[in-house]
Amino acid sequence: MSATQNASAVSVFPSVEGNPRHVAIIMDGNNRWAKRHNLVGAAGHKAGVEAVRGVLDVCKKQGIEVLTLFAFSSENWRRPTPEVRALLALLMRYLRNEVDELHRDKVRIQFIGRRDRFSRRINALFERSESLTRGNSGSTLVIAVDYGGHWDIAGAARRLAERVQNGSLNPADITPELLGSHLSTGQLPPPDLCIRTGGDSRVSNFMLWQFAYTELFFTDTLWPDFNEQAFESALRDFRMRERRFGGRPGLDNNNA
Repeated sequence: MSATQNASAVSVFPSVEGNPRHVAIIMDGNNRWAKRHNLVGAAGHKAGVEAVRGVLDVCKKQGIEVLTLFAFSSENWRRPTPEVRALLALLMRYLRNEVDELHRDKVRIQFIGRRDRFSRRINALFERSESLTRGNSGSTLVIAVDYGGHWDIAGAARRLAERVQNGSLNPADITPELLGSHLSTGQLPPPDLCIRTGGDSRVSNFMLWQFAYTELFFTDTLWPDFNEQAFESALRDFRMRERRFGGRPGLDNNNA
């Protein structure tokens, strides 16, 4: 094993010392899990939803402020049409069945990614989920749907270019921090930890800008089998790491 839009939001749950503030998860392995159990692919995605519940419980216990889930990538549209339809139907069912409980737990929901390729019914569920939970301060659940890191960076650059064009921004004032604030994650803290299940060791066009100093944790565990114990193991691994952000321990990084 090798290892958002409201900056003022703070978790009401006490954080375990050394835990990440923001965890991002690439949930991979649903189809392989289904094949391993002689089930259709949709059954693997359904089992994956159960894993989400366990991860959310750990976030609550451990005081993790932000959880971002890579639910549907820009590239997922290339999958067979029946699988795409099953994925979207499961997403709709999840939002209908789970949002009220998340709201009671004071979880704020935010979606990142393109919305123009989804139906009006799905967009209505996105808007209802965000509107209902907007004032919550317990924690934030970010769901990435039709999301790609290249798309996110290009969108931020386009918004800055529009400001330069209309005269409200001088090109010399464009900084990494300013560009970062125009990403779809807005003022959320960058991910401290990215977990990818399913055995692949890549980030697959997910949050490319935001992952500059993110710790990466890869596991062979398929997503439906990624239970609370597996998540807590990843958190323990994170707490043992030394994060230097380009510097060296014991040195004044300004003079390194």
